[in-house]
Amino acid sequence: MTTADTHHDLEDHDLGLSHDLPIIVEQARNATQGRSLDRSLGRSLGRSLGGSLGRRGLLGIMGGVGAVALVGCADDTSGSGTGTAGTGSAGSSSTPGQGGPPDGGAGGGGSSVSVADGEIPEETAGPYPGDGSNGANVLSESGVVRSDITSSFGSASGVADGVPVTVNLTVYDLTGEAVTALPGAAIYLWHCDREGRYSLYSDGVTEENYLRGVQEADADGNLTFTSIFPACYAGRWPHMHFEVYESLDAATSYTNKLRTSQLALPQDVCDAVYGGVDGYEDSVSNLAQLSLDSDGVFSDGYSLQMATVTGSVDEGYTISLNVPV
Repeated sequence: MTTADTHHDLEDHDLGLSHDLPIIVEQARNATQGRSLDRSLGRSLGRSLGGSLGRRGLLGIMGGVGAVALVGCADDTSGSGTGTAGTGSAGSSSTPGQGGPPDGGAGGGGSSVSVADGEIPEETAGPYPGDGSNGANVLSESGVVRSDITSSFGSASGVADGVPVTVNLTVYDLTGEAVTALPGAAIYLWHCDREGRYSLYSDGVTEENYLRGVQEADADGNLTFTSIFPACYAGRWPHMHFEVYESLDAATSYTNKLRTSQLALPQDVCDAVYGGVDGYEDSVSNLAQLSLDSDGVFSDGYSLQMATVTGSVDEGYTISLNVPV
């Protein structure tokens, strides 16, 4: 299937889900009163989503009423958004130096956190979290609560260069029977720079703290960061890390986090950035050696973590993801 065909199918799919969403929410409300979902609609949506997810899983993926940019509308071997999932050759490079992974940064890791159906998966924070679990704790520093994370704060003054992006995240609460926004929740976001380096940890940027920040969700569960498009370093699919906290007050130490996860970036967007912008040259060869199915984190499924991305290299990109917890 061509990229154009994939985009066309995704557009048709999203339009169909947008039409069905009010019906789903109403029937979910009825289900809480002892009435079941309509079976014919369930079968239809099951075919659209590539499998039976159940009410909680389905609504968790859709993220509630008004979610136009739906994330995770395919099964666990495909992505959504303007980009298509990666299908590069399996295997990864571990060559050190420029373009290679930061020390210890190529692998994923297990977790004992219990995750219910439809919730964003629990993932490793990796070796460069900056949350106090492995060295520095940027969460305790004044200035970390900010929307624009492109520059360092405090006594540091570095600025991360790269293609500008806006990261829109929406936090949902799946604890009860209904899917509701989680106002007041906080998200700590961090990722590597254009060269594949992590501030606070990597050579050359150990004194910087850029590309790290915390934001509080509004009444609708929405929050926004301004950043740059991250590199693809050897051994890992292009991604961003984030931790979810109950509140800003709780977002001062990793011990208070509700969830640790990662968002994945679509391959065609990565190709456009890495192949067309100076400074990302090493990412081209690194991405060519990877696929989502061989990635140490996303290989077990990424439908809930594949971000919707719109925009262009010239105008910048908007990266969107629903975060049900």
